[in-house]
Amino acid sequence: MISPKSRDDLARQFAGLAVSAGALIMKIYESSFEVRFKTDNSPVCNADEMAEALILRQLPSILPDVPVVAEEASARGLTPRCGESFLLVDPLDGTREFLAHNGEFTVNIALIEAGRPVAGAIYAPALEKLWFGGHSAFSCTVAPGQPLPALAQCQALHTRHAPKAGLTALASRSHCNAETQAFLARLPILEKNDAGSSLKFCRLAEGQADVYPRFSPTMEWDTAAGDAILQAAGGVVLDANGTPLHYGKGTNHFKNDSFIAWGDPARALH
Repeated sequence: MISPKSRDDLARQFAGLAVSAGALIMKIYESSFEVRFKTDNSPVCNADEMAEALILRQLPSILPDVPVVAEEASARGLTPRCGESFLLVDPLDGTREFLAHNGEFTVNIALIEAGRPVAGAIYAPALEKLWFGGHSAFSCTVAPGQPLPALAQCQALHTRHAPKAGLTALASRSHCNAETQAFLARLPILEKNDAGSSLKFCRLAEGQADVYPRFSPTMEWDTAAGDAILQAAGGVVLDANGTPLHYGKGTNHFKNDSFIAWGDPARALH
C-alpha cells in the first residue's frame, strides 16, 4: 500500500504535470484549431491529443512501469493490460466546454490502487485553479506553465456537513437528464448549479456544494482524479448499490455506471 505521504507527494507531482499540460492547452485555446469527431461522436481537437502526448512522455519519470490508460490513446484502441496499479489520464475533460470557450475544462490525472483512486490532480487552466489530493486535499491558484506554490500557500480542502436548511446540488452542464432530475426531486434541494467537466467534484471538495448525481455515461478517466480529491477532502463517490465506485473495468472498456458524489458521507446513508 502507498503511504499517506507518498500519496500526497504523487498528487503534487501529478499537479505539476497537469499545469504544464494546461499551458499547452491554453496556447491552442487562444488560437484557431480544427475540431474532429471520434467514433462515439464526441469532439476532439489538437489540444486533447497534444496535452495527452505531453503527459504520457512525462508520467514514466514519476511512476516508471505503471500502465497508463489515457482517453485519446484508448479511442485509438491502445489500452494496456492493467493490474492492481495503473494511471488514468483525461488530458482535456470537457472538450465541449473548451469549444464553447466558457473556461470549464480540466486536465485530470489519477493513480488507481486495487480498484480505488488514491492520488489525483485536476487543473482548470482557463481559471488558473488547481486541486490535488492523496491523503489530504488542497487547492491553489497557479497560471498555466508556472511552478506550483509552496504547500503552505495552498488551501486545505474539507467537505462540509450537509446543511439542515437544504442541499446544494451540482449537475452536468451537458448531460443533466430526466433520471438526474428525478433523483434530485427526492432530496431537499435548496439550490442547483450546473458546471462542466470534473469541476463538480472540486466544488464538493471545497465545501461549496453537497451532492452531484450522474446518471449518464462517463469513463473512468472522467472521474478518477475528482474521486481521489473528494475522498481526500472527506467526501465519497458511490455507485447505484451504495458502494464506492470501482475502477479497472477493462472488460467494459473503462466505462462507469451511474454514481452519486457526496460531500457528507453521512448524508449518503439517508
